[in-house]
Amino acid sequence: MEPGNNTEVSEFLLLGFSEDPELQPLIFGLFLSMYLVTVLGNLLIILATVSDSHLHTPMYFFLSNLSFVDICFTSTTIQKMLVNIQTQTKAITFGGCISQMYFFTLFVGLDNFLLAVMAYDRYVAICHPLHYTAIMTPQLCGLLVLVCWILSMLHALLQSLMVLYLSFPTHLEIPHFFCELNQLVQLACSDTFLNDVVMYFALVLLVTCPLAGILYSYSKIVSSIRAISSAQGKYKAFSTCASHLSVVSLFYCTGLGVYLSSVATHSSHSSSTASVMYTVVTPMLNPFIFSLRNKDVKRSLKSLFGGKT
Repeated sequence: MEPGNNTEVSEFLLLGFSEDPELQPLIFGLFLSMYLVTVLGNLLIILATVSDSHLHTPMYFFLSNLSFVDICFTSTTIQKMLVNIQTQTKAITFGGCISQMYFFTLFVGLDNFLLAVMAYDRYVAICHPLHYTAIMTPQLCGLLVLVCWILSMLHALLQSLMVLYLSFPTHLEIPHFFCELNQLVQLACSDTFLNDVVMYFALVLLVTCPLAGILYSYSKIVSSIRAISSAQGKYKAFSTCASHLSVVSLFYCTGLGVYLSSVATHSSHSSSTASVMYTVVTPMLNPFIFSLRNKDVKRSLKSLFGGKT
């Protein structure tokens, strides 16, 4: 396979949500507010985890990594859109588009894998509490995060390299607010059969395996909780994984919603609007879900800002 003729492609146009000039200030203000809340909320989670020795546990180590990934995830897409609105341009260079697609694919994969790792952590904590510290060692935790990064980077690199082999028209309008893999493949003017095969095979593999691990972990967790005799013990065990379960549900449901909306409506505008849910809303809500339902995080945040513990 020879590389596509991309020598004449200098930039693409990101059409965004609306071309109405009157709506641009509203869209800018809305997304800037959500972006700042996302960054601030996730930074607070990271600061609380780093500063409080009581939170130096595997669960909060994975949570701080998830918060870091969510900041990068949102920054990959929203920053360029905000700059384009502010400068009243829709252009993105070909290299910038490929880079944005790479990092977006990377951080989506990391979110996916980290949620599975966090499910395994909750499984060990609830089903094997006496061996938890022996199993979830700092070395294992670091290794699990490293594997998540390696797998996500390899997948993003593979998809990006395959897009580089495609040919695109010299004037390309992307009906989205960021360069998304599926959109680029659909808009290519060369044969995309191999890209489609690799893309959907990777999607099935990289989503099915982590999701199967999460479902298996929670099936074991539910069995262990049911075996607990006291109602207080059941509630305490369930409360340790309620936040994670909420985030998992939000992540996969919004991702599935985006896929179903694009398949059902075949509308790029509907797809880009639905994409906001998992590219912006989900990372924004994650810190609130973990902090509002977690006494340790709330105590740490109060201590961080000089409150009484």
